[in-house]
Amino acid sequence: MSTSKALSLTALLALAVAGAAVAADEKGGLGARPGLGAPIQEADIKPWDITILPDGTNLPPGSGTAAIGAKLFIDKGCNQCHGDGAKGGKNGALISDEKLAGQGIEANKTIKDFWAYSTTLYDYIRRAMPWTTPRTLSNEEVYSIVAYILAGNKLIDENAVMDAKSLPQVKMPNRDNFIVKFPDRI
Repeated sequence: MSTSKALSLTALLALAVAGAAVAADEKGGLGARPGLGAPIQEADIKPWDITILPDGTNLPPGSGTAAIGAKLFIDKGCNQCHGDGAKGGKNGALISDEKLAGQGIEANKTIKDFWAYSTTLYDYIRRAMPWTTPRTLSNEEVYSIVAYILAGNKLIDENAVMDAKSLPQVKMPNRDNFIVKFPDRI
């Protein structure tokens, strides 16, 4: 048998097997989906749908101050990764008087000189911190830690109260240097 005839026969056989598998799948036989899972309900999604938008949409009730946040920064172990006074440790500094240092991806970026929206800080801390136990901070604890970081970067007064109304009003220094991909979603 020639090579081209063998390849044609192999291709024909592959098509026949694929066709049989599709037919069996439609009848629940060979190759059928295992039937795992169930349709997800809105109530199942809600606890995970915690995104905070730049305008403050979805910020929860509660409030906090920098003084409370300074204590929480130690009590919750934030200083173990971000150093004393949030000036840098195993992980980057959250509070700094320095300007953006370096160029490109390697530049030393801090919240003050890189992040566009103060609400992103709330969203990230609530979602991902403390690193070892994410989503364990109360709304008040997150507002307080955010207030501590913003006050330490001299973006708010150290006595300011951060809540769902005041937090979106904080204008970050680098806000206008971002290109918003989907402005209609903000």
